[in-house]
Amino acid sequence: MSDNMNRRDFLKGAATGVGVGLLGAMGLYSYSPARKQHFTQAERKMTDIGMCRSVKVTNISETSWFDNGTLMGDIKGAGGLLVNQYDYNWPPFGNGKGLGKGSYDEGIAQIKHLLPNKLDEAWEIIHANSVNPDNAGGYAALVEVEEMSGNKRKFLLDVGWSYKWCDECFKREGIDKMLENKEIEALFFSHEHFDHFWGLPVALKYDPEITIYIPEGFYPEGLQYIKDCGHKGKLITVKTGLNPVIPGMASYVFAIPIICRVYGEQSLYFNVAEKGLVSVTGCCHQGIIRFAETAYTEIKYENDKCYGIYGGLHISPFDDWDPKYDDLVISLGDYGFERIGCNHCTGVLCAKKFITAGYPVVEGTARFRSKDKAYLGNGDTITFG
Repeated sequence: MSDNMNRRDFLKGAATGVGVGLLGAMGLYSYSPARKQHFTQAERKMTDIGMCRSVKVTNISETSWFDNGTLMGDIKGAGGLLVNQYDYNWPPFGNGKGLGKGSYDEGIAQIKHLLPNKLDEAWEIIHANSVNPDNAGGYAALVEVEEMSGNKRKFLLDVGWSYKWCDECFKREGIDKMLENKEIEALFFSHEHFDHFWGLPVALKYDPEITIYIPEGFYPEGLQYIKDCGHKGKLITVKTGLNPVIPGMASYVFAIPIICRVYGEQSLYFNVAEKGLVSVTGCCHQGIIRFAETAYTEIKYENDKCYGIYGGLHISPFDDWDPKYDDLVISLGDYGFERIGCNHCTGVLCAKKFITAGYPVVEGTARFRSKDKAYLGNGDTITFG
């Protein structure tokens, strides 16, 4: 499907079949034009979200944890991937009772009086009472949108996990000063997972009044945590579907269940002048196929082209490999992306397969504890437009 028209026909036919997710996406047939015979063709809504001149993403941290074996050992030891994440006894909610015996209420009670300003003191308590606190890292990105007028607007996507690590990363990239100076106008949470959400006090330390957008589906502990962290600004719960933010930028909330008892993921779409659609994601639990096809069915964008993508694509987060992942690698080529900035839960193995396949992957510098140059690591940037 090198022909752009064929690619569009493929997307149109596939649009309504993506709800089965990755479990139904095994084998080349699943990604071929032949599968469109099984689905009713979806009418494109072509919603106009406006246009921006460019988008720049700075990777504050993509290293959510530092050792896969340690993380998976914790998850298995606590009962598996369906266990409530607040029960693992990970930082910052450690209560000193050991793996799988955590409690939000017991954990937060030990540090609430220190949030968000006394993070060093809080971390000492957390470190003493949590399971494997030094394995915690986090995912966070700075998104800068240049409007057609040339004015630039800044947003945060997620805030990481470890207070210690994320505060270091914020200072390294100057995020602390941007927040203090009110240069960053809002914080978007992709989802409630520990490595994207639990570092919230680090952001609130520098701007407790920042507007926060969360996807519909946050659990009571997550909602309470926002309050307990000392947030004093607007909290906006974003409903499922497309939600315009500023000209050329919209978020989209996918109503999906996610491991560790989390529900809903919010991703970002941008319509970049003369280029096309740019998609930015935290973890892409909805799957890369659904991510791209949702844009196709929902949004009007320049040249009708998927121009770029950034973030964790959730293909091989633990650097394992299954043959069905090869089909996902193949399918990515059908969208015609011209710039791919992948990291985090994409997995190093997957990023290297993208490169081997000849995809336009923007490689990184492997600094600040990122593992490999095959993807955009900590401190790296990518610009679209």
